[in-house]
Amino acid sequence: MNQIRIAPSLLAADFGNLQRDVEMVNNSDADWHHIDVMDGVFVPNISYGMPVVKAIREHATKPLDVHLMIVDPDRYIQTFADLGATVLTVHYEACTHLHRTLQAIKSAGMKAGVALNPHTNVSLLEDTINDIDLVCVMSVNPGFGGQSFIENTYRKVVALKALIKKRAANTLIEIDGGVTDQNAHQLVTSGADVLVAGSYVFKAENPTATIAHLSSVANN
Repeated sequence: MNQIRIAPSLLAADFGNLQRDVEMVNNSDADWHHIDVMDGVFVPNISYGMPVVKAIREHATKPLDVHLMIVDPDRYIQTFADLGATVLTVHYEACTHLHRTLQAIKSAGMKAGVALNPHTNVSLLEDTINDIDLVCVMSVNPGFGGQSFIENTYRKVVALKALIKKRAANTLIEIDGGVTDQNAHQLVTSGADVLVAGSYVFKAENPTATIAHLSSVANN
């Protein structure tokens, strides 16, 4: 079985102590830094933009997993490549020409991710799954941290895993939203490879121990 990756979501970090929180993730059992970029148009919230991502990059020693919750993401593909993103995820719902967008992300030297909102069916990825390195299944409605987990996610992950196997693709499945030690094991059993955790990690009394615990639950 593959090692399950843990990607703390910096949206839940303390922005007044961002360097401290990035270094905490560096020194923890986490695998990636998950970075949510929101434009206030595609989702009803604005998070942070390029200067903050650049600041994170200067202190991060682990890969940047950048999730664009924005309209017309093609405009910024090269920008995020230049900022050092390892994985760049765009929303299925925001891409008119998804195949072209995926090719552009790969051409810029990044792994290509596609995020699905809770209402979007995994079958819509059938024609592009072999071009996708990672599918980010939204287990809450995107835009805000701290929301409760949508139970239908398990069924969705099982269906997505079946599609990946059917097409002999190497796509990773990432879960974003409401992930805790209570649902991590079932998510992994359903087929998840990457768990994004925000509030669960950063609101904990001991974030480093919480990451270690989540990794242990996911990988055992």
